[in-house]
Amino acid sequence: MPERGRTTRSRRNQDGTGTHIPGAAVSEKSAIAAAAAPVPPPGARRSVGLLVTLILGGLTAVPPLSMDMYLPALPEVTDALHASAATVQLTLTACLAGMALGQLVVGPMSDKWGRRRPLIAGLLVYILATAVCAIAPTVELLVAFRLLQGLAGAAGIVIARAVVRDLYDGVAMARFFSTLMLISGVAPILAPLLGGQVLRVTDWRGVFFVLTVIGIVLTAVVWRLLPETLPPGRRHDGGTLEALRTMRGLLADRIFTGYMLTGGFAFAALFAYISASPFVVQEIYGASPQTYSIVFGVNSVGLVIVGQINGKILVGRVSLDKVLAVGLAVITLASAALLLMSAGAFGEVGLVPIAVGLFVLMSAMSLCMPNTNALALMRTRHSAGSASALLGTSSFLVGAIATPLVGIAGEHTAVPMAVVQLACSLVAVGCFMALCRPWRKQPDGQPEVRTVVPADVKGAGS
Repeated sequence: MPERGRTTRSRRNQDGTGTHIPGAAVSEKSAIAAAAAPVPPPGARRSVGLLVTLILGGLTAVPPLSMDMYLPALPEVTDALHASAATVQLTLTACLAGMALGQLVVGPMSDKWGRRRPLIAGLLVYILATAVCAIAPTVELLVAFRLLQGLAGAAGIVIARAVVRDLYDGVAMARFFSTLMLISGVAPILAPLLGGQVLRVTDWRGVFFVLTVIGIVLTAVVWRLLPETLPPGRRHDGGTLEALRTMRGLLADRIFTGYMLTGGFAFAALFAYISASPFVVQEIYGASPQTYSIVFGVNSVGLVIVGQINGKILVGRVSLDKVLAVGLAVITLASAALLLMSAGAFGEVGLVPIAVGLFVLMSAMSLCMPNTNALALMRTRHSAGSASALLGTSSFLVGAIATPLVGIAGEHTAVPMAVVQLACSLVAVGCFMALCRPWRKQPDGQPEVRTVVPADVKGAGS
């Protein structure tokens, strides 16, 4: 009976009204009160909420900072360590793979021990790994510790999503994810500029020293200001086998898996843009590095602006599935337009039409990523860490697979980038339609919803 009551509240919370139903999830006030009573006065609660938002935004900004600040230094690393360009590229792949796999470890740990301890441990390892990268004498050691840096940095990604699930539910959760995009979306804009400025006064090792300092500051802020959002009563025991059973139960949920794959393949289209855009904009269309920085920054601004339109205007007025469907449609159309332009269907086109197509594609990501995360995490309350791990790992793994494909046809055409983007978009649409089935309604007219509960929690409640 208790589980049935929670499921009913979950259904009511998707009615698009934007109401945060206290029974459906732990609110921010109650989560903080459970971690550190007594409850602060209303003004203090608002301050704590802002601090939590900024901290979670900082945690989600760690991956783009770790990747994008380092990009301008790649040629210098190749010369300094006497390595081939292909070998130095492995430092990016290693970090990306670490961020994907680390989430599978940290997510279940946070369901068992709470959010703070695994997060702080991960940040401490991130600091150590980044510091070693700064003094690495060989490219092999750099690759190894970039892998460790990614594994540790994954803690911030997965636990930030899990904390949002602890605090919010339904459309309130989707709004919060959009707010996070405002903060974390600034990182891709600033990271290459910051990396370039660091390289003006020091060498590539200075980039890692700056990242080490950022890690130290973020760890201190988390230690002092981030409350525990998972009370002991909502944690569940169990080792590796229990974590695997929980993940298997999540993957057995068709709708959760559908949203996971939809978000993963949409994210892969974004990864194709990130990995190919320097080559496409500068080598094929002859833009200067400064022009590329402007194009990259404008696209990131579009991502942030549309994210705020999603969170402030659309969420609560339009169902999340409808907003997601529009986002997928726009991404698919933009990818198709880029493919036609790249293949010469409209004759010789310059940089401006390509830049417009990339801007539309990247901006529409803000209609997809926050809503796929929210819709998937609505399916689970008791294993938000494991669910967040699956969401993050699938996105990074699919992105890592798609990234090398954009250069498969050499350095003289943007067709591979557009093909990969269109293929990923179409697969995302297929997963959304075949697995999520957004047109299906319950007898009360609401979307089909089921709360995934681990076996040990079920047993405790029966």
